[in-house]
Amino acid sequence: MALFPPHWLDCVVALGEPDAAHDDDTHWMATGFFYVHVTTREGDHVTGKAYLVTARHVIGDRPALLLRVNPSGAEPARTFRVALRAEQGEPPLWFHPDDDALDVAIIPVDLGLLRAQGMRAATFFSDTDLVERSRLAAEGVSEGDGVFVLGFPMGDVGGERNHAIVRGGTIARVRDALAGTTDTMVLDCFVFPGNSGGPVVLRPERTTIEGTASPQRALLLGVVKSYVPYQDVAISRQTGRPRVVFEENTGLCSAHPIDVVADLARRHAG
Repeated sequence: MALFPPHWLDCVVALGEPDAAHDDDTHWMATGFFYVHVTTREGDHVTGKAYLVTARHVIGDRPALLLRVNPSGAEPARTFRVALRAEQGEPPLWFHPDDDALDVAIIPVDLGLLRAQGMRAATFFSDTDLVERSRLAAEGVSEGDGVFVLGFPMGDVGGERNHAIVRGGTIARVRDALAGTTDTMVLDCFVFPGNSGGPVVLRPERTTIEGTASPQRALLLGVVKSYVPYQDVAISRQTGRPRVVFEENTGLCSAHPIDVVADLARRHAG
């Protein structure tokens, strides 16, 4: 029994950069996913603009990212270079929100080119696969609802083939995001370096409290930002000043609602 469309796993790709210590190796450091801003749909025929979505901090000042995609057959995954900057003095080839607090970025990509080379490049569609904040209440989304986080924690890309790791969790806090006072949700789900930029998928529920709604289908809910750390400070008995800061993963993570991505894509789809 599948709780979300299996082809959504083919929307998710590992992102990396050349390993400085090993010229022939790649440091897989983050997650991205393919997203299409749909402009028209007639049956199965869709037109729109395709993007690679990830976290803004993943891009930083890098000139390019390496993208790992599975072929349609059984061959090993292939790596493609995605340029992030044009010639010197030209604007970047990626977009981000004007608000620096929003850790989201989109990069225009040519999925047709990937598919022409035999790649299995599935995509989330803006008109059918996501739930924006304005619809969360109607879908019955609230704290305690289940989610899946798809990605590549600690650079674990799955050997010869690109296989995302799926982790389950729950929505820990969303009411402030629903009220529009913040653009961040809190999830009760362990994520690690490598999960940044990965999709958060709403898990459908078959049971609910009488008189309340519950999510009836899987929907793209958000984008992973980072785990929420816990810091403990060791104080010197001699000086009374902090000497060492210990940081641990709380098991909570922050994520941006998917409408941050949808709004950004609408602005730049032309």
